Order: sequence, then structure tokens, then C-alpha cells
Amino acid sequence: MNKMIVLIICFLSCFFIKAQQNDSIILKNGIDSPNHLATHHFGIFSSRISTNFKLKVLQKATFSFNLSSGNSFHPFVEAYLPKDPETRERLSQIKWHDRTFYFINQETTPADYINIVVDGVIKEFRPSLTLPVSKYHELNLSLRSYLITKGKYPFSPLTSDESIEWFHSDVIKSEDPYGRRYYGLNQVNFKYTDRNGNVLEFDNNDFFIGGIELNHHYYPEFLINKTRKIFINFGSHLGLNTSKYNTSVDVGVSVNAVKKIDLKNRYQLQIAIGTNLLRKNVINFKNNIDLGNNAYIATAESAIEITKYNGKGHYHAFGVNYQLQSRYFKKEETDYFRLIGKWEEINGGWQNGITTLYKTLINWDFIYTYGKPNLQLSFYIKEDFLVNNAPDFQTGFNIKIPVFD
Repeated sequence: MNKMIVLIICFLSCFFIKAQQNDSIILKNGIDSPNHLATHHFGIFSSRISTNFKLKVLQKATFSFNLSSGNSFHPFVEAYLPKDPETRERLSQIKWHDRTFYFINQETTPADYINIVVDGVIKEFRPSLTLPVSKYHELNLSLRSYLITKGKYPFSPLTSDESIEWFHSDVIKSEDPYGRRYYGLNQVNFKYTDRNGNVLEFDNNDFFIGGIELNHHYYPEFLINKTRKIFINFGSHLGLNTSKYNTSVDVGVSVNAVKKIDLKNRYQLQIAIGTNLLRKNVINFKNNIDLGNNAYIATAESAIEITKYNGKGHYHAFGVNYQLQSRYFKKEETDYFRLIGKWEEINGGWQNGITTLYKTLINWDFIYTYGKPNLQLSFYIKEDFLVNNAPDFQTGFNIKIPVFD
């Protein structure tokens, strides 16, 4: 692991030295935010699409490195999904927390069974290279990898269990009801059994390569680019997933639009909306673990950013993103599933490990970017505000520099 970090630092240093040789490049290009996809415990195994709010092709190749850290916590919970239509109908008339279903065997009480527990800090490392192909087309190649950790200081100062519990106790003045203190802080407990009996499990400091992604973006010229300062781009996406739990190919498409408004005193306002659709596991190379019986992941995102430029080509940008992502499991199963967990001991959120897989995930991102010729640095924090813990709290950092003169 230490060798990998040293190689990454050397790689970044080489590109940074190269970037210093060309002082004419301005990296600001639309709402050019970091990759802030959630470190979701299912999402990390698929090549989800990062929304692209750029205005045009930057006619220099750029290299970026993105580091994200997200704290996810879901107490152990089990779910039975009866197969018998009459049993499903009976359970659908009862609130989910009052349902009773006693599994005996597959002949007498046929049912699917799953269980899950997620406790740990998931870190994503994502180097990425963007290459201009023509005036209107560009390619992006990225590699995503993950490290599962306990989240202890000093490596996870904001996303550790202690930081989150301190925030609840000393800032909000209300104890976190979701069981972290009951199960203990700073540990890794990550295990999922799917309905086919396959098991996904991680221990502390487990590292894996999630996959390689190839993204193509097309920036057509329209009359509204000049008359309305509205810019539209289209994307096509191909992902190769390489983890032992999901070795497969994903494909997707995206469309995004950005409105640019120039204000007084070198301020600029940009507003954007975008959507994308990913078809998971178009090709499976083996019998993968079931990471959701919805074949598609759809995302909608809106963003607003205000930028202040100074006379030296430097700028400061502050942005807010609102993102919705479709559910992993089919919603109709919530009509009849039977959940089992320590609801008396935990008091709140004991069911989230299962129920959030059936819900639309909603996230807010708050992003700060500092840019100058040849360098762009971005920082963000992500919060769900619905306390679905998928993840609970996430931070990220991105560095971007031009390469290949």
C-alpha cells in the first residue's frame, strides 16, 4: 500500500512539473467540479456516471487525481422476501415494522433471504486523464480503486466515527440514534449475503481495484451558445468492473446543460442540470454477487456555482450540487418484505441497511474550487440530510493539471 502511494505522488509530481512549462492554460471550464459520487457500499462496484457540467473541450490534455472518504454505517439487519402470492398480499396490508413471517424451509414457506451489515470508512482513489480528440469531442479515462478502513485519526479527520459522534453530541446536542456507540466506534464490519447465498465481505485495510471507465463527451455548437449562453453536452460511457464480486461491463448515456451568467466586478454565475442512465452488467464474466435487481442506475443532478476572478487569472468558486440516484432494489418488494434487527437496542435506523436499497438516494454537495493557470484544487463535503448513512458523511479532494503540451 505504501509503495502505491509513493508511485502516485511521483506520478503527480511529474505531471505538475510538465504543467509549469505552459503558463497560458486556464483550467476553468464551466462547473468543473471534482468527482463527488457517493462511496455507496453497492455503488463502488459499478461504473456510475459522474455528471459533466463543462462548456466545451479544453484543448489541452488534463490529468486529475480525486480522493474521497465516506463513512457508512448500517447495523446488522435481515430480510425475508416471501415468494407465495397469498403471503405477499397478506403482508402488504400490514405496516412493514409490524409484519410477521416465520421461515421454516423453502418447501413450506418459500422466501428469498438477504442480510447486511456495513460499518467502516470507504476511501476512493481515482486518477483520470482527459484527452481532446477534436474541437467538439473529448475522451476521459479513469481508474477507480478503494480502501476499506476503520477511519481512525489522522487519516479520516472529518469522516471518522469520533468526528460524527462529536458533532451529534456537542454541536447538534442530540445523540446519534443509529447504533454506532452500541456496536463500538472505529471498526470495520462489512458483510453482505445476497439472495443467492453469495457473500461479500471486507476486513480492515482491504484494497481493491473497482474498475476502468472510458467516457466520451460531445460538445455541439448551437445558436443558444452565443445568444443565451446555454451550453449542452452529450456523453456515452463504458465501464469495465474488475472486483472479484462484480466482474462485468456497464454502458451508459448522459446529457447536461449549463447556463452562464456574467456579473459585475468579475463575478460569474453558472446554473446547470444533467441526467444520465447506466445499464449495469450488460456483460457478466462470471456469476457475480447480486448488487441490486434494478438493471439501471439513473441519476439527476442540478448545480449552481458562483465564481470570483481576479486580475491574475486566479479564481475562487463556490458551488452547491443536488443529486438524486435511483434505487438498487425494486420498490415493489417493500410491500411484503419482513425485516429483522435489534430495533429495541438501537432505537432508530436499525432497518436502514435494507430499506435504503429500496429508496431514491439524495445527496447535497458543497464545493470550493481554487484555480490559477496550470492548477485547479477542489474540496467538497457531501451530506444526505435524510440520514440514510449511504454514506452518512463524505469529503473529497481533487487536483487537476494540464499535461502533454
